[in-house]
Amino acid sequence: MAGGGQERGAEGWRARYYRIIFEADTPAGKAFDVILIAAILLSILTVMLESITTVRERHGELLRVAEWAFTILFTIEYALRLMCTERPLRYARSFFGLVDLLSIIPTYASVLVPGAQALLVIRTLRILRVFRVLKLAHYVRESETLLRALVASRRKISVFIFAVFTLVVVFGSLMYLIEGPDSGFTSIPRGVYWAVVTLTTVGYGDIAPQTNLGQAVAAVIMVLGYGIIAVPTGIITAELTQGGDRSLSARACRSCDATRHDADALHCKRCGARLT
Repeated sequence: MAGGGQERGAEGWRARYYRIIFEADTPAGKAFDVILIAAILLSILTVMLESITTVRERHGELLRVAEWAFTILFTIEYALRLMCTERPLRYARSFFGLVDLLSIIPTYASVLVPGAQALLVIRTLRILRVFRVLKLAHYVRESETLLRALVASRRKISVFIFAVFTLVVVFGSLMYLIEGPDSGFTSIPRGVYWAVVTLTTVGYGDIAPQTNLGQAVAAVIMVLGYGIIAVPTGIITAELTQGGDRSLSARACRSCDATRHDADALHCKRCGARLT
């Protein structure tokens, strides 16, 4: 009897924390996601500030302490996610599981490989979890007017802008590592500025990659820029013609971690497990 009670208590603990960490339908779940996103943004800001020479010289020690504090916090969060889910290995191999792991490795790797902490900008990808908080699955119906389409597409436009922000941060950091100060990439923000200018096809030319690898990366960004220009127009046009989706819930399946189930769904659409 005592053993059964302990098992039920452990299961209750796991289920309770699973709803908080993986779902956003409850106030506690939303609060957890908002706090996590704020911590991610602050950790990214810390890494970017550390790449600026003047800031690093004045506040280098404080920034390093902050980075280790964020890394320990995210390590605990990653461990809790593995403990709460019924299939830890499945979550560890999932997209977000890999991103969570890769977001904490660079700090530990920097002990052996100086400069590896600059790769922590991959934490930007973790902000994708904000989709569950904003519930971006609600679209307008075909009969809505242009004004309603513009209002409804504001969330998609926000996602588009965030996607562009993610690309310029990743590419800017990559160019900072490839080119370095000798080519004018004196910091990660400077690299991000170059990525914005290049991705938007503005091309001021005040900074240019000098190495073959850097020029290859620049070519990729230029090609992406042409495709990105058409996205906002396509989003609004699609909003005018696309039918409304059924209301989707932020509940997550504890068996396979799938989300975006119908609000009245009783079982997971992926694995068939019963939803709590």
